[in-house]
Amino acid sequence: MDRLMRGESSPPGGGQKSSFAGLRAALAEFAYGMTGYEFARHAIETRAALENLFMVVVVGDMVGLPVLPPYYSLRLLPFVTPEITTWKRRVLREREFTDQHEHHLHGV
Repeated sequence: MDRLMRGESSPPGGGQKSSFAGLRAALAEFAYGMTGYEFARHAIETRAALENLFMVVVVGDMVGLPVLPPYYSLRLLPFVTPEITTWKRRVLREREFTDQHEHHLHGV
């Protein structure tokens, strides 16, 4: 602690620990990329799709698709109000055909 306060760069043996920690972090990221990244990405896409479906059911009247009676939509409106503008932008933006289909190389 006193060495750091005097302006010396690092305590003795600090360089070995930092390189070991960097190697360990790199290996952890590599293992995550090999095993869990696709699952995490799929979970995010599934959540977005379910969120879009929920918003369409609740406030679909805004885009011309009445699904729920207005009474229930108004009861749920305070909970979805902060997300309406981003949802409308996401749903009504122009898309290419290839945006919806990712080219997975399963089984290759």
